[in-house]
Amino acid sequence: MSQHYRGGCFCGAVQVEVVGAPEAMGYCHCESCRHWSAGPVNAFTLWKPEAVQITQGREELDSYQKTPNSRRQWCRRCGGHVLTEHPGMGLVDVYAALLADLPFEPRLHVHYQEAVLRIPDGLPKMKDVPVELGGSGETLDE
Repeated sequence: MSQHYRGGCFCGAVQVEVVGAPEAMGYCHCESCRHWSAGPVNAFTLWKPEAVQITQGREELDSYQKTPNSRRQWCRRCGGHVLTEHPGMGLVDVYAALLADLPFEPRLHVHYQEAVLRIPDGLPKMKDVPVELGGSGETLDE
């Protein structure tokens, strides 16, 4: 039986459900994610698009695409962030904070060269992203 995890925006108007296991979990330190999340780091869970479903409030979603790499989506009512589509990777980031019942088990840090908050946790620190996601695969020191 597949696991189902549910979450929603800040006001609850938009609800999302993911099924199965994420392709990856970790922390992104890129400037775009930091500005978008208004924090020093963004905790992500990456899913195949078919594993992600908006179960309520699709009409409340709005989006912004600063670059071809990411289309960020949020609730028009409350401004709560919901997900980011990454077309080049073929993955969707449902923000880890939305999925309260998902055991968050980060495996890496990406875009660590842009970090403003160093996190010495023993996880791999990628310069950008892994090779299989279109990056260099280069790691950095903690």
